[in-house]
Amino acid sequence: MTTPRLKDFPDHHDAELVLKAYELRRDSVLRDARKVITMDWWPKSLDDLKSIASWEHPQNAAFRQVTSYWELIYGMARHGIVHAEYMADSAGGEAFIVLAKLHPWLAQFRSETAGPRFLRNAEWMATETATGRELFSRLQARVEQLRAGR
Repeated sequence: MTTPRLKDFPDHHDAELVLKAYELRRDSVLRDARKVITMDWWPKSLDDLKSIASWEHPQNAAFRQVTSYWELIYGMARHGIVHAEYMADSAGGEAFIVLAKLHPWLAQFRSETAGPRFLRNAEWMATETATGRELFSRLQARVEQLRAGR
């Protein structure tokens, strides 16, 4: 597979897609799921991550909804549909908070449980865009501070 050519600059199509992504974030089910995963769930181990990924876990649906939403959104940037820097700048840091929460165990979780594609697009945004690198670095440090205090 060839790597798609990333957009050189954002245009009104990018703005329309970013606004649509924002509208979807306002859905009540997704909003509740986002609260659970960003505010209530604080994994401290690979076992905590594996646990929420289990179908039996009460927060599994929220976990799947939030992670798949951000993968869908950031996949548009990774594949050149939306200007990546514009998307990273416009979407805020929520996906990077989620990524930071599970990042210490991401490689092992992928190899043992989720497969290599899990959060691939979010990780790409966090490592391959300037805005993503800055946001992820800052949020990763903040997540670790908050995790240590729990």
